[in-house]
Amino acid sequence: MSEPQSGRYDTIARRWLALIERRQEHFLDLCDSGRWRHYFTEAEFLDEMRKVLQVRDQWAAIAGVPLNSEDLPQDDAGGLPPPLPAGMAASPWPD
Repeated sequence: MSEPQSGRYDTIARRWLALIERRQEHFLDLCDSGRWRHYFTEAEFLDEMRKVLQVRDQWAAIAGVPLNSEDLPQDDAGGLPPPLPAGMAASPWPD
């Protein structure tokens, strides 16, 4: 098969993808530092992180960037479980 042709909007899609990836990094920094507790409840933070990951996947699909879903654990039904940010499970929640 031939290579997909580069569309005139590919650079725009990649720029939006880069922006959402920076937002994802910001959320990971909030998680690692524990600063998320100043801005969100646990449920709100996890919901926002899921939204960021969903939007990142959407922009990756638009930009034609492959997703690494084989690296993520699968649940029994074959779908992906809700993602947790790095470091969330490792650190205990304060009372």
